[in-house]
Amino acid sequence: GLSRLVLRRLRRGHWVVQAALDLHGLNRTQAALAVSEFLREADRRHLRCVRIVHGKGLGSKNREPVLKGKLRDWLAKRNEVLAYCQAPAHDGGSGALLVLLKAQR
Repeated sequence: GLSRLVLRRLRRGHWVVQAALDLHGLNRTQAALAVSEFLREADRRHLRCVRIVHGKGLGSKNREPVLKGKLRDWLAKRNEVLAYCQAPAHDGGSGALLVLLKAQR
């Protein structure tokens, strides 16, 4: 139920990234906890746009991104998340996501 315009604006950097989380070096369990705490704190601080760096998987087994797919699953289940997309190259590219959070009323 989200308009294409919102996602297009997110991809193009309409919202300023107000906080970032780097998941490099964390395992799945640690990353899930870090993401949960980060989003809860961002919501508490009334942030609208955040970046989560999951990495490209170059240092993982089989050189595949383990957290990339997990992060998308975790974000899809969060109530405070309105939308997310791959970050532009200058913000991490395929190794990061921009996350748009619901506005506080």
